[in-house]
Amino acid sequence: MPLLVDVRTPAEFEDAHVPGAINLPLAALEWHAERVSRDATEQIVLVCQNGPRAKRAQARLAAAGLTDTVVLEGGLNAWEDEDGPVVRGPEHWALERQARLVAGSLVLVAALASLWWTPAAFVAAFIGAGLVFAGLTDTCGMALLLAKLPYNRPTTKVDVEASLARISRAGGRV
Repeated sequence: MPLLVDVRTPAEFEDAHVPGAINLPLAALEWHAERVSRDATEQIVLVCQNGPRAKRAQARLAAAGLTDTVVLEGGLNAWEDEDGPVVRGPEHWALERQARLVAGSLVLVAALASLWWTPAAFVAAFIGAGLVFAGLTDTCGMALLLAKLPYNRPTTKVDVEASLARISRAGGRV
């Protein structure tokens, strides 16, 4: 049976995850990729919110020698759309939604402020450039910053060692 490894942040995992999945955030997985590649005893299915982080994790694991991982296409969003079972915790707004709210608010305030102080338009241009960069690179600096806010921190911390130990349990590869 494959092992589900959710590479989202601990707060996202706490909000909702596939039953039986373990949480190994992308940064931790990237840091321990060689260990995961060496110790994995089951096929790994990588999960994130909608796919890109899981694909990044898959590429990192492949570079470390683990080439038979699978990405849950469409991520947790697609899983939920197909009525897959989900374990729910306290609900938080998704980072993507928070980033849209903050970016939109900054652009709106900057546009209005530019009616009285013209240089404020540069703030809107800067945010727009950041959104273009985020779209082109499939990364979002604003979401990374928002993830550090207390609201986005889980009530319990992820135990990376426990997650790595679960990956390396004896059980035979699929």
